[in-house]
Amino acid sequence: MQKADALILGIETSCDETSAAVVAGGRQVLSSLVSSQVALHAKYGGIVPELASRAHVEQVRPIVEGALAEAGVCYSDLEAIAVTVGPGLIGSLLIGVTAAKTLSLAQGLPLVAVDHIEAHATSAALTADTPPWPAVALVVSGGHTSLYLVRDFL
Repeated sequence: MQKADALILGIETSCDETSAAVVAGGRQVLSSLVSSQVALHAKYGGIVPELASRAHVEQVRPIVEGALAEAGVCYSDLEAIAVTVGPGLIGSLLIGVTAAKTLSLAQGLPLVAVDHIEAHATSAALTADTPPWPAVALVVSGGHTSLYLVRDFL
């Protein structure tokens, strides 16, 4: 069972942005940093997967360290590490998952796999005093645009 005030480090690299956040108690965002690749891909008229992966390699460590610093926490304060495992660009996902697995093993923390689409569909619960279930969720995210009936957070 998760502690009410548990600190979780989240890592997201499913496409062309490298991001990390520290969340307390599953709802309070203590920090959230994003490194955008818009300028990198602009001249190509779209995302180049190999370039996206390489940019994640360069950015994942400073973004994670920045998120921890902004939240004022260190690895020993964390209860777990969460990471996006899909869907997304395979190379980009591999960078985030590898970083998260490495930190999980090095720090002795549990690793939590997060589905990118499910996270979008259930994110309304983060700000609602009463979870809005059941609800219809329209997720417009790259090539994975879908309409879902969300019955519960879990």
